[in-house]
Amino acid sequence: MKIAGRSTRTIWPTGTTVRVIDQTRLPFEVIDVELRTAADAARAIRTMIVRGAPLIGATAAYGVALAMTEDSSDANLAKASTLLNATRPTAVNLAWALGEMRRTLAPLPTAQRVEAGFAKAAAICEADVAQCRAIGGHGLRIIEQLWNNAGKPDRFNILTHCNAGWLACVDWGTALAPIYMAHDAGLPVHVWVDETRPRNQGAALTAFELGAHGVPHTVIADNTGGHLMQRGQVAMAIVGSDRTTASGDVCNKIGTYLKALAAHAHNVPFYVALPSSTVDWSLSDGMAIPIEERDEDEVACIAGRDKDGRVQEVRLLPENSKALNIAFDVTPARYVTGLITERGVCAASRTGLLGLFPEHAKDAAE
Repeated sequence: MKIAGRSTRTIWPTGTTVRVIDQTRLPFEVIDVELRTAADAARAIRTMIVRGAPLIGATAAYGVALAMTEDSSDANLAKASTLLNATRPTAVNLAWALGEMRRTLAPLPTAQRVEAGFAKAAAICEADVAQCRAIGGHGLRIIEQLWNNAGKPDRFNILTHCNAGWLACVDWGTALAPIYMAHDAGLPVHVWVDETRPRNQGAALTAFELGAHGVPHTVIADNTGGHLMQRGQVAMAIVGSDRTTASGDVCNKIGTYLKALAAHAHNVPFYVALPSSTVDWSLSDGMAIPIEERDEDEVACIAGRDKDGRVQEVRLLPENSKALNIAFDVTPARYVTGLITERGVCAASRTGLLGLFPEHAKDAAE
């Protein structure tokens, strides 16, 4: 995807270091930061310099590669994996990527682990790009069909929550990839962008990248989506996923569940776009997914640009008020119209997922 006309990815190697876009500075500043060590990668994930399940996995993979430049021993491979795995508990791509790195590096002589580590991390990134591109193609066909069924209106409204665009991945994105392809194909898509409190990833990130690509969009308060669905102003909803169970329950940014309920009440198609690396085949019940609880200051405070152009953080709550900051919620499979994966679209169910990924039949929890 592009920023100011320049093709850009969220993460890229520079020799034996790695650079990432600092998403905590968006939408007001576009800067990148250098990661030199596994600790740098862990800090970037923990502080949400990088975020989004696929990008968290990619960053963790490069974090292991960076660790090998410091010390390529078995002990340091295990130490780096433990450090990185502790950064964000909900997104399953993190553990998946670390497992891929360990399986690749552990059998190798220590002298080969630096080169092999960077090669494997790069391969994980390229696979993510290919998966997201494929998700975009499958989702595009859904948008085309719904638009045709609606009589080809001059404006086709799609609602999304949080950020599941290219900033959440290496490139293209999951939920936004079909939207980009629909826009590029000339379909009159318009996106309702949930602001997505408390970190405002919709307002800060989704709006930023849609605007950079020229996709018409409007930012809405999180509580507006149900009203728009009730008034017939949402043709479909599409979101991403941080972890999906083998039975099709979807864990995503807090607030997703309420949008799914509203969509169900008003017969609005509700799709979830995800790469297969986001499926946790060991779980069947979404209630078993560990839900991250973050610092209450993310709810209590907000950052923005003042009239003089300075980015300032201000407090919203009374000084003696506490805040609860639960980062994710779980949408039961029965409220999901379909899962859009790199291999196609399926029902949000064990049968549906195994129809596309039969190789996981032995892994999938009942």
